[in-house]
Amino acid sequence: MALIGSIKDKLQKLQKSWFGLGSLFSGGKIDESFWETLEEQLLLGDVGVDLTEELITKLREVAKGSNIKDASELKAKFIELIVQKLEEIPGMGKPIEVKNKPTLVLIVGVNGSGKTTTAAKLAYKFKQQGYSVLLAAADTYRAAAIDQLKVWGDKIGLRVVAHKVGGDPAAVIYDAIESATASGTDMVIVDTAGRLHTKHNLMEELRKVKRVIEKRLPDEPSESLLVLDAVMGQNAFYQAEVFNEALKLTGVILAKYDNAAKGGIILAVAQKMSLPIRYVGLGEGIEDLEPFEPRAFVEALLS
Repeated sequence: MALIGSIKDKLQKLQKSWFGLGSLFSGGKIDESFWETLEEQLLLGDVGVDLTEELITKLREVAKGSNIKDASELKAKFIELIVQKLEEIPGMGKPIEVKNKPTLVLIVGVNGSGKTTTAAKLAYKFKQQGYSVLLAAADTYRAAAIDQLKVWGDKIGLRVVAHKVGGDPAAVIYDAIESATASGTDMVIVDTAGRLHTKHNLMEELRKVKRVIEKRLPDEPSESLLVLDAVMGQNAFYQAEVFNEALKLTGVILAKYDNAAKGGIILAVAQKMSLPIRYVGLGEGIEDLEPFEPRAFVEALLS
């Protein structure tokens, strides 16, 4: 539960905006007006129609079965419902484990989602834990992405494997794996391109990348983490579906969550995609990436 104290300050803005439920559960009579307001706030919070109905139905049953009359007494029950929904997803909140050398982590997502910065944050986190990490700049379509990753590498003190702009992303990854294997590096974190407007080309490219990884590391399952901009809300689902077509995603990293006005995206991603949320970005600093702990996170947001 240590996460509660570490993220409360970072989530101050969201404590007012996430669902907008702080005042609703602070006290008052549980009547139809209460349920209507709860429904409205959940929908505005981007939870989604189906899940909103499910949560309200279950909460009504709890209130009736326990003869709860005051809204403040329902708060703990509401937290339990949300946590239960999140923990139903296998792997929810599970940090990456370094089991093999190298453990490969593929970071995917659309341009502008915070993908490159998230790759650097993840690399920094594992370096701080004592692991050796190599970064691979496989977004070869944008010189800015390669340069940005190199800048982060310099700041963190990590080597970056990169080719020229327009090069083959799969070749970058292959070289990174070879280098990491030769040097006994613990982890390779790969920043990839994200161009949904050329969906077919992106899918073919990712499939090629996947083949290279599986051929070079046949007995070492890699992580494929989708970085979603938390501000996007329901639009994030199309992204998840597209990337899942080519890669079997192993989880989601929610970037820019500290700026999200619609925090219900956490529930919506878990519910609609059955994908575990692994990390959450809570600021612009290199250290502002936290493992997602469902109970600690929900309690901090609704405190």
